[in-house]
Amino acid sequence: MNTFGLIQIGLILSCTTIISSLQCNHLPLQQRKVIENSLRLLDKMGKTFPQQCLREKMSFKFPTQVLQPRQKETVGVAIEEIFQHIFYIFSKNLTLAAWDGTALDEFQNGLYLQIEQLEACIIKKHTHYHRSKEASRLKLKKYFKKIDSFLKYKQHDLCSWEISRAEMRRCLQLIDKVTRKLKN
Repeated sequence: MNTFGLIQIGLILSCTTIISSLQCNHLPLQQRKVIENSLRLLDKMGKTFPQQCLREKMSFKFPTQVLQPRQKETVGVAIEEIFQHIFYIFSKNLTLAAWDGTALDEFQNGLYLQIEQLEACIIKKHTHYHRSKEASRLKLKKYFKKIDSFLKYKQHDLCSWEISRAEMRRCLQLIDKVTRKLKN
């Protein structure tokens, strides 16, 4: 391969790296847009909270400490983990949820794209954040396991899905609040 060919390959690689790092630098803005859209889609999916489900309210106690570390990268890892869990929950037995299918698909697609973007950015900065990621992962896993167990216990009925949808709304609102603070 000649020198000109090597220069072209070098330019392509450096442009790819620059574009990728620019996407990572704008991640908080992208996350806010994804969260705003996700909240809108959650509302569109199920309309208002059914009256018959009010007596079944459940408190899952989101582990807010996973979103309060000192380093932005650690928060990004936690947000990526939360999105993965939300995606998993909304990929399960939804037959009794009676939600708008198009809004649900858009919600899942938005989460999936954001997970991919977060993973790409986090992998670049990953090496020394492993311990804090594991602590956050365990807390989040326990929290989402409670939601998953609740859905199973209630046999994925309408009210269990509506309660879970409301809980996911709270999660997304917390992430939105944190990403707005990170920008400042």
